[in-house]
Amino acid sequence: MQEDRLSGRCRSVPSGARGSLVIVGAGRVVTLVVLLVASTTACSRSSGESGAANDGLGVAATSTVPPSAGATKAPAPTSPSSTTSTSIGRPRAAADPVALGTQIRLAEGTIRDADTTPIALAAAARTQQVAYRALVLHPEWDAQVAAGLPSELRTVMEANVTAGRELRQLVRKPKDTLPAWRIVEPEPIDVLRKAYEAGEAAYGVPWEYLAAVNLTETRMGRIRGVSTAGARGPMQFLPSTWEAYGQGDIENTQDAIVAAARYLAANGAPERMADALYRYNPTPRYVHAVRAYATQMEADERAFQAYYHWEVYYATTLGDVLLPVGFSLAEPRPVTQADL
Repeated sequence: MQEDRLSGRCRSVPSGARGSLVIVGAGRVVTLVVLLVASTTACSRSSGESGAANDGLGVAATSTVPPSAGATKAPAPTSPSSTTSTSIGRPRAAADPVALGTQIRLAEGTIRDADTTPIALAAAARTQQVAYRALVLHPEWDAQVAAGLPSELRTVMEANVTAGRELRQLVRKPKDTLPAWRIVEPEPIDVLRKAYEAGEAAYGVPWEYLAAVNLTETRMGRIRGVSTAGARGPMQFLPSTWEAYGQGDIENTQDAIVAAARYLAANGAPERMADALYRYNPTPRYVHAVRAYATQMEADERAFQAYYHWEVYYATTLGDVLLPVGFSLAEPRPVTQADL
C-alpha cells in the first residue's frame, strides 16, 4: 500500500501490473486505467476507494480474473502475439512528425466522414489511437504535426495528446510482466450509448462524461479483472462503495454505468464536474484527461464512435504491448520481445 497524499487514504496497486496500471483508493471506485493513451491512478471514494484504466499508458497492477458467467474453468493462458481482436490488423504509428501529421489527418478525416463504413471507421480509430500514443511520447514533434493539420483538427490533436500525457505521468515505472487480465469485446456501441444516456437521464451527468470515465477505466469494458483492493466491473467499483451507490450487479454494464452517474452526482456533478471526477480518482491529471475526452465527444459525436474502437495497450519495460481481445492470463508472466 502507498499513502495517497491527495486523499489521505491508501492506494493499492495490483501486483500483476503495478507500473502499468495503478489502482488507488480514495472514494468509490478503483480503476484499472488502461494504458491505451495513458494511464492513471484511481482512488476509492464514498469513504471508499477508486481506480483507473490503461489506454492511458500504463496503469496496471496485480489483478485476478473472475470466470465468465457460466464458465466451468478458467481460460487457458493466452499471449498477445497469439490472439487477434479483429481481422483489421494492428496499425503502426508513423516514425517522423510529418508522416505522423498526415496519418492523424487522414484518420481523423475518415472518422468524421458520415459515409465511412463501420470497418473503415474501426481501422481509422485504431490508427488514430496509435498515432496519438506516439505523439504523447514526442512533445518535440507537436509543432510539426500541428502544422500539417487543418485548424479544426489542431484542437482535436491537442485534447487527445494532452489527455494521453496527463495519464502517462501517472505511470511510475513500467512493469516487466504482463497482467493477469482477460480482454473481451465491449458491449455493442448502441448498448453502451443507451446505458450512458440512462445515467444522464437519472442523475443529470452528461453521457459523454460517463463514456469518458468508462474509456479511461477499462477501455469501455474490455478489461476484465479484479484489483488486489477488490475493485470490479466495467467502472471499477469497490464492493464497499458499490454497497452505497450501486444497484443490481457490479459486473453488469448498465448497472455499473448508472451507479457511476449516481456517484458523480452525489459528489457535485454536473455543476461541479471537476470536483466529482476528483472524488472518483483524486488526481488532477485524471480529471484533466477525462474532461478532455468528454469535451471531444460533446463537440462531435463521432469522436465517441472512434473511442469505442480504441484497444488495450500495456506499458512494459520492453515497450507498449497490445492486449487484444482474447488475451487471458491467470497469473502475471514476464513480457518478452515476442509480445511487442
